[in-house]
Amino acid sequence: YEIKECDWSSDVCSSDLYIQVLRNMTPEERLMQAFELTEFSRELFKAGLRRRFPDMPEDELKKLYLERLDKCHNRNY
Repeated sequence: YEIKECDWSSDVCSSDLYIQVLRNMTPEERLMQAFELTEFSRELFKAGLRRRFPDMPEDELKKLYLERLDKCHNRNY
C-alpha cells in the first residue's frame, strides 16, 4: 500500500492516510481505536438529540436515545 501525494483541498487522500496509520498499529491499538470511535459517535449522537430536544427531560432523552440506537443495530449478528 502506497501513500499518494495529497491534494489537501479534497478528502480523497485522508482515507488513504488513515488506512496507512491503521496498518501501522498493533491489533490492540486498532481495537482501542475502534472502541474510542464508537464512544465518540455515541456521544455525538446524544449531543445531537440534546440539541434537537433541549426541553426533553433526561430520562425521556435516554429512552429516545436507546430506541434510536436500537434501530441502527444490524440484526444479522
